[in-house]
Amino acid sequence: MTDDLWVQRRVNDLKIGFIFLTRLPLPHQQPIAKGELSHALWTAPLVGAVVGLMGAAVYWLVQALHLPPLPAATLALAATVAVTGGLHEDGLADVADGFGGGATRERKLEIMHDSRIGTYGVCALILSFMLRISALVNIGDPALVAAVLIAAHAAARAGLPAFMRLVPLAREDGMSADAGRPPPASVMAAALLGIVALVASLGFATGVVAAVLLCAGFGFMAWLCTRQIGGQTGDVLGALEQIGEIAVLLVAAAAASQILR
Repeated sequence: MTDDLWVQRRVNDLKIGFIFLTRLPLPHQQPIAKGELSHALWTAPLVGAVVGLMGAAVYWLVQALHLPPLPAATLALAATVAVTGGLHEDGLADVADGFGGGATRERKLEIMHDSRIGTYGVCALILSFMLRISALVNIGDPALVAAVLIAAHAAARAGLPAFMRLVPLAREDGMSADAGRPPPASVMAAALLGIVALVASLGFATGVVAAVLLCAGFGFMAWLCTRQIGGQTGDVLGALEQIGEIAVLLVAAAAASQILR
């Protein structure tokens, strides 16, 4: 494979990553074939870093207008949701509704497939937004918030390829099934990019703590979704991203509190 062809394929992977994980209007002439997305998911942390950067830009702009941290954090989070179209939040709500409201595996999957949102989903979203906003408010400093947002969004997506490869499908249709099983190279590249983002943005010690929590969240979701529905779906992947994002933000907020004391 020539260097030009290798670069072209990596650029195409990045484009597919942005098309799938965000609402950014990127042109793509050919339909994405089955298997292409799974190969391209090594870019998930890079896409996440850009999403976090956009949220950081909004936070900085609002702070420059001399608004307090609470509206700044709220608008920054709103910007990240707008960029992704609430993709991961939707997955979290569906998982909460399905796991909380279904009595059988079939009923849980049916609820998760339903576009309507229930009480469990609403509660899960409220908790997610409250935890993320309060963490950003506690951090406060725009430069630190920018670093933390980039790290959180990059690292929260870094484990998605590994999860898709290691945890079996709960059903043969849907987003995760259509994407296919990521190859080992994509899994390793995404994980490495996530670790680099954590250490570079949070420092070695805080980054390691965040990485350990991410691994714990990974293991918990793998156990929970296997127990509840027999495997993973696209909604489970969305919930996994939300758990990872929250974990990194809380670790960063705790570290910031220690520094300020």
